[in-house]
Amino acid sequence: MNIFADHGVTYSSPLPAEVFETLAQSAHVRIERIVSEGHTSPAHGWYDQEQSEWVLLLQGAARLEFEDSTLALSPGDYVNIPAHRKHRVVWTTPDQRTIWLAVFYG
Repeated sequence: MNIFADHGVTYSSPLPAEVFETLAQSAHVRIERIVSEGHTSPAHGWYDQEQSEWVLLLQGAARLEFEDSTLALSPGDYVNIPAHRKHRVVWTTPDQRTIWLAVFYG
């Protein structure tokens, strides 16, 4: 498999919604590929997750907002988000797919 491939699914462009794909998981760890194309977090509020999330931006660009700061991400940038640290995606590249690798743990 290739992290940049469509994995046998033909996605229209622009994507109607973010794509979340579980690549591997165990009882305590889940690895996801997330594909965005101008998508942001739902308007209803913040992500407040039970697990910590380590996320690596592979392609595109994005901005994450926390309650006290905003973080711009470019390819190769990563961030560790502890469990229950409220956050949301406020921008992703609209004219190129943004590909994330997310590892949920703990």
